Amino acid sequence: MKIGILRETRNPPDRRVPLTPAQIINLGENYPQVGFFVQPGDFRCFTDDEYRSMRIPLPEDLSNCDILMGIKEVDKSTFIPGKTYMFFAHVGKKQPQNREMFRVMAEKGITLVDYEYLTDNEGKRIIAFGRWAGIVGAFNGLRAVGISTKRFNLKPAHQCYDLNEMLADLKQVDLVPGFRILITGGGRVANGAMETMSACNLEQVDPVDFLKIKFEVPVICRIGPEHYTRHKTSNIFNFNHFYENSEEYESAFLPFTRVADLLITGHYWDPRSPVFFTKEDMRKPDFRISVIADISCDVNGPIPSTLRPTTISDPFYGYNPHLEKEEPPFANPSSIIVMSIDNLPGELPRDASSDFGNQLIQHTLHNLFSDTSSPVIERATILKDGRLTERFAYLEDYLKG
Repeated sequence: MKIGILRETRNPPDRRVPLTPAQIINLGENYPQVGFFVQPGDFRCFTDDEYRSMRIPLPEDLSNCDILMGIKEVDKSTFIPGKTYMFFAHVGKKQPQNREMFRVMAEKGITLVDYEYLTDNEGKRIIAFGRWAGIVGAFNGLRAVGISTKRFNLKPAHQCYDLNEMLADLKQVDLVPGFRILITGGGRVANGAMETMSACNLEQVDPVDFLKIKFEVPVICRIGPEHYTRHKTSNIFNFNHFYENSEEYESAFLPFTRVADLLITGHYWDPRSPVFFTKEDMRKPDFRISVIADISCDVNGPIPSTLRPTTISDPFYGYNPHLEKEEPPFANPSSIIVMSIDNLPGELPRDASSDFGNQLIQHTLHNLFSDTSSPVIERATILKDGRLTERFAYLEDYLKG
């Protein structure tokens, strides 16, 4: 078996890699029957020289490889017919911008294994970058606070060599007494955000105290759907019921908008779920939130000020709640600063890539190298030789346009 590591072709280019040079060497020692080849690339966080120094071949042509691995969507003009590709395709929700890429894959008889759908027997994802999105998203939220208050100046995360350098920069964070940070969610993203905040020595408080007590020090609070939603007719919250019947719930978030200064979103949102607040709510005099780091980045979703994704090079914009439109960031004191980067792990690509590769090695690659009938791989296979698998048959209309 021959594995090829693709050069990222999405624009703007992503610097992450599915496997680091050291991981490829270790895999080669454990699986001598598998060969690894890396397509040269100018933008990777691990340079061609780092792969070359470990005697990993760097051919331009990967047509002799059986499986081609990348990170983000692949340029449709580069697909090699009949091959197996592994990357985050972003087609499972019928994303319109990727339909043409998907159509070409089917046309060329390609097998697509999407990282997003690699799950265990209970349906839980086993491969994800969520932790790193949370780590960097929370950092960007603090950076926006520093710029708007002029109390501290954090350099962009992507200018840091690694996580340790980024966390060290947080030592300069100087929040005003009583500043309140709110994080939504209970999964990988929210956990990552809490990792970043733990470097700031903030006092963590529960939701009841966050809403009712006046604090003399900066504080942080984390809430889940049991705090920001409520059933329309019942006072009892059941998470499984909420997950299955979220249309029966309404928002209970409004009280938090009156006390929070920085909102960091790490929740999963279903379109059937209630929005957190409305554009009209944002115009109320008691709406206090001044910075929103929307890691979840659901455009036209639960946070109405998330008008579009931002980029690593241009991470912020101002949202004018009275005009309901975007403005330049930090120019109008009455505007709310929004951060909505949709590829946050790309700001710490070396750390994120290493962690991602470890997850692949631990949970997936053994199945790939030794058992072609693995249920883990089968559950994540969207196309098989260009045809939709039974699990993803619902994409038929999307594929045909």
